[in-house]
Amino acid sequence: MPFLARWSEEIYALTRILFGLLFLCHGLQKILGVFGGAPAGMPMALLYSAGAIELVGGALIALGLFAGPAAFVCSGEMAVAYFLVHQPRGLVPIENHGELAILNCWFFLLVAAKGPGSWSLRASGVVEPVQA
Repeated sequence: MPFLARWSEEIYALTRILFGLLFLCHGLQKILGVFGGAPAGMPMALLYSAGAIELVGGALIALGLFAGPAAFVCSGEMAVAYFLVHQPRGLVPIENHGELAILNCWFFLLVAAKGPGSWSLRASGVVEPVQA
């Protein structure tokens, strides 16, 4: 039995909440100018659309409410951000400062595939999943 296997669901839930809250903070930075202000040189339409995805998506992921679809959209946003902003600066992520975009992209893709897990509004029964 792996060392922390008995806590895997709780660790996943805490990681989902942490990534969601951090992503929400990036949205607040772009929309409200808090936490150091909006990034310089970013077109306003891109700034507000990315900020809205980060703000709403981060909140939904942290709460575990519609986390799968929200995480899929956020993962796509991070893939686009990597290729539009970071990749042109260099091939290697450590060189082009794209590590955070890659980590967010892949973790959100995991959440989209796995779902919110425990400690979510969906798991608590507050919101029932839509039946297909």
